[in-house]
Amino acid sequence: MLQIAGGSLVVGTGAVGAWQWLAPEAKQVPKQGKFPARQAKARATESFVHVIAHPDDSLYFMNPELEQAIRSGAPAVTVCLTGGESDGRNALTHSPNYMKLPERRGDFVRARFNGFREATARMATGNWLSPWDVETLTLLPGFEVELQTLRAAPQVQLIFMELIEARTMRGPRKDSLRGLWLGATPKLTTLKPTGSPVRRTFRYGRQQLIDSLAAVMERYQPTVVRTLDPNPTHMPQDPHYPNTPPALQGIGTYYDHQDHTSSAHFAQAALAEYWGRKHARPTAVESYVGYEVGNLKLPANLDAATIAHKIELLDIYGWVDGKDCGDRAGCGDRKVGARSKNSPWSNHLRHRATGTQRWVQPLPDGRLAAFAVLDGAVQCWTERTPGSGIWSTPTPVGPAPVRGSMLEGQVQAVRLPDGTLRLFSIRTVLPTPGKDHHRELVTSLQTGKVTGGGTPAFGPWESLGSPEADDPQRSMEMGYPVAVVAKDGKVHVFVKDWAGGVAFRTSAAAGWSDWAPLPADPSRMLKLEDGLDAALDEKGRLHVVAADIKTVHHWVSEDADGPLNLSEPTRLPATTGPLTLVPLPGGGMRMATRRPGTARVVIADRPAENGNWRQSAECAPIGGYGRVALAQAGNTAVLAARDDKGLVRVSTGSGRPGPWQEAGVPHRGTAGITQDAQGRTVAVVLGSDGLLSSTRGSGSGATDFADWISHDGKPLSDLQSS
Repeated sequence: MLQIAGGSLVVGTGAVGAWQWLAPEAKQVPKQGKFPARQAKARATESFVHVIAHPDDSLYFMNPELEQAIRSGAPAVTVCLTGGESDGRNALTHSPNYMKLPERRGDFVRARFNGFREATARMATGNWLSPWDVETLTLLPGFEVELQTLRAAPQVQLIFMELIEARTMRGPRKDSLRGLWLGATPKLTTLKPTGSPVRRTFRYGRQQLIDSLAAVMERYQPTVVRTLDPNPTHMPQDPHYPNTPPALQGIGTYYDHQDHTSSAHFAQAALAEYWGRKHARPTAVESYVGYEVGNLKLPANLDAATIAHKIELLDIYGWVDGKDCGDRAGCGDRKVGARSKNSPWSNHLRHRATGTQRWVQPLPDGRLAAFAVLDGAVQCWTERTPGSGIWSTPTPVGPAPVRGSMLEGQVQAVRLPDGTLRLFSIRTVLPTPGKDHHRELVTSLQTGKVTGGGTPAFGPWESLGSPEADDPQRSMEMGYPVAVVAKDGKVHVFVKDWAGGVAFRTSAAAGWSDWAPLPADPSRMLKLEDGLDAALDEKGRLHVVAADIKTVHHWVSEDADGPLNLSEPTRLPATTGPLTLVPLPGGGMRMATRRPGTARVVIADRPAENGNWRQSAECAPIGGYGRVALAQAGNTAVLAARDDKGLVRVSTGSGRPGPWQEAGVPHRGTAGITQDAQGRTVAVVLGSDGLLSSTRGSGSGATDFADWISHDGKPLSDLQSS
């Protein structure tokens, strides 16, 4: 068995009842190529736990990040809550004689498990038939789950809890994860797959499932937990379902599978429990958009090579080649089969939290302060001395979170005219008796310059509610905040609202204004994607940009004190979602985003006076996805973006972006970009191990950046080569 204890990797042998399926092909040496047959060097500085609802969820929605975790050598564990048994027919739904096939749910669950582990083995070792050891595991007294450990890479494990699935994407069925979460059923049973070492079925209560997942967290001490989307977008009209159980009445219908959403809610509740106990190291959380990418026709945000690689893995899961894995129950999921190349789900990796580049800001003494959410709370790092790149250990910001509440996404930090900082984040409040499940925007203001230890001190978190404050269910769809400080010191904060528009609040001497919408033109604006941005130009005018599936929309104030108005159509093409906006010298604006289908970073500029947006540059392709960090230091353009290996890459150029630097470091979220006390541009990233790395230009306006250095000031090139 493999466990994480006190930050150390422990691998044991001699599992009781361990067994395996192994066909003759397992002894064949796989061909080298996209799946190199090498074992990554094991390391325990980080640990990944993936919580999914069905056996193919992480292959569709978490890859390529799933594979990057598996190949990293860190413990990479996937917990699958249901067997995904459907109707038990392992065939395409519309294939000939489909209805004449027998319903063999136990066989179909086993076939799906087999397909998932074959794809996992291929990612880890290059050999889809690399053997696994299979045994039972007790997470909770009186309950057994199935644990599979990859023999060639024992830090890779799969846990199958085998609960029954909803067997319908949206229909309100009480015997489901959603029914258990909402109390429509007091217990949810498991379904014993064919050939399982688990000896019988079990019935889980709501708290027992939460406790089981919390036990997973305690077992593996994850530095990153990945879930499906807890906050999917609602459908415009709820279908009518007769005989809906009372506990499920009035629950909205969403563009995702109900099991996906509920699995994420259970994971959040388990994390809240785990964070309330003593544990060795802090945890970051990442959540992934699911079926919504296809249902809303979002532009593909991965490049062709990455998509093809995902499909290759999904074809293994879908048993496309029909090869024998040695199990008569089946070797994959033929309901998926060869259809992944035609599925929009294969073309995306989208985080629900779109990130921000504004999580690093200078303090009055020139040191930089960085902020991130770990363990559901904001943590602050500070440079030991200005420009050193040597960072302190993280310190919690403000009081501890209220039990059952958690902050999520990246933190946005803005600098006020007096040099103090204000932070913004989103808080999820889990349901308790007398309190509805909801989300709210929160803010915290720096109360003084720094504490005795050199860390800035902040006051309590203040709730700014949501644009749907009177409807907790609608508040769940609020987007992530972007904030900007006007020249008069007022702070404007913007979020995507439930209806797919933009809402904002403004600080004033008397407090915060009420929520108000930005003006919209329904004739030329579709429902907006999250990932908007806001910035001031050099004349103090406020600009906001947001994208829908066809184009980018732009709001601008006529002067520093004027209201925001929707500008003329930008005529910019579709993007992949998150936008980054910065001012140009002379009053113009510059925006960075990615092109659909290629993931190439593109730059668009708008001249100072009544100008039209135009694409001004296209960067060399590096793959990747997500928000691009952008800074304009005088005439120097600086970009930091993720590449197809999950590394952050920096580009600098005079007037327009230059080539990408070869060196990069693994990271999560979006790079932060700011300037230090000497006017040098600094890029900072947070690793999956919870440690910071940074690089900076060699001087004000410089186009050359130094090597990345770790939190302790050591060059990462030295650490990686040792």
